[in-house]
Amino acid sequence: MVGYAFMGAAHSQAWRTVNRVFDLPVRARMALICGRDESKVADAAVRLGWDGHTTDWRELIARDDIDIVDVCTPGDSHAEITIAALEAGKHVLCEKPLANTVDEARAMVAAAAKAQTVGVRAMCGFNYRRVPAVSLMRELVASGRLGTIRHVRAVYLQDWITDPQFPLVWRLQKDKAGSGALGDIGAHIIDLTQFVTGKRITGVSAITETFVKERPLPAESSGLAASADGAGGAGATGQVTVDDAAVFVARLDGGGLATYEATRFATGRRNALRVEINGSLGSVAFDLERLNELEFFDATEPGVEQGFRRILVTEGDHPYMAAWWPPGHIIGYEHSFTHEFRDFLAALASGSDPTPSFADALQVQLVLDAVARSAEIGSSWTEVEPVLAPVSA
Repeated sequence: MVGYAFMGAAHSQAWRTVNRVFDLPVRARMALICGRDESKVADAAVRLGWDGHTTDWRELIARDDIDIVDVCTPGDSHAEITIAALEAGKHVLCEKPLANTVDEARAMVAAAAKAQTVGVRAMCGFNYRRVPAVSLMRELVASGRLGTIRHVRAVYLQDWITDPQFPLVWRLQKDKAGSGALGDIGAHIIDLTQFVTGKRITGVSAITETFVKERPLPAESSGLAASADGAGGAGATGQVTVDDAAVFVARLDGGGLATYEATRFATGRRNALRVEINGSLGSVAFDLERLNELEFFDATEPGVEQGFRRILVTEGDHPYMAAWWPPGHIIGYEHSFTHEFRDFLAALASGSDPTPSFADALQVQLVLDAVARSAEIGSSWTEVEPVLAPVSA
């Protein structure tokens, strides 16, 4: 695995757990973790459960005893590491968003397609697909319980940078992150809603905003935490070069309408993701802060019995749940990664293609690109460029 901060810790938790919970035909051995800081990555190897560590990702992909490379770095290095790993014959799991630019994402799709011809697989890590309630939500839509999809509304709200004195971490720099709230959390709700509905976003009209345009330089940062008074001394600042918030309306390929909001300035909202789908026969809603539940409305029931009802997604016949606890015993955020790795390993063992594929992730990248372009030209309607490769469900 390359990277050891927030996502590195989440992924390590899942690698440690996946074979202890699921009966799989292959076992994951956590061989080597990579990071740029020798002392920090050495500590991470011990703390997170890896056999060894290195500061050079090229050493990692050169080792014959490593079959999978898990890329958890900032977006600016995804393409280089991933393409090199695929060319070295390693299966790759890469965190979202796939890349910082459409061109990089296309190069990664091409590398994955070439590797696929010799049995090497690649997957992008949109972990919210693997929340059991989200998977059940998809099943309800796919089975026709909602009828024709008319509306999608999705928000992802955070507040971790509302303080203007919060330092200029890498997520606030375009050259490292690609974009701000749009790519970091907006990518999640774009993928999640398209996954659940089976509908693609075909066009958008968008607004983005950077509320705090200059921040103190960090002395130290990790994941979503940082301290100020860093490079340049006390009082030194740097420019924020990404969006703090993105809002857009969209058209779906089935004719439905959609609204999206991604912001890191929703004061009081720590990590609030909510999606609601309205159809001709019913509605369904998911809230990450209640991730073991769905709200479901069935318009085919008698009027006197209608109303949103709560579905507690903890039964053994709900997606993934048979591997965990008795009915009614809830699971959490980290389990979505365990489910992700379960599906990835199962696909590798069977010789099938894991999803979401790099082509799927490119489609999300093309939506992000259309949103950014629309915002730059006064919110003008902007078509989403089609993916010139098959996109899996």
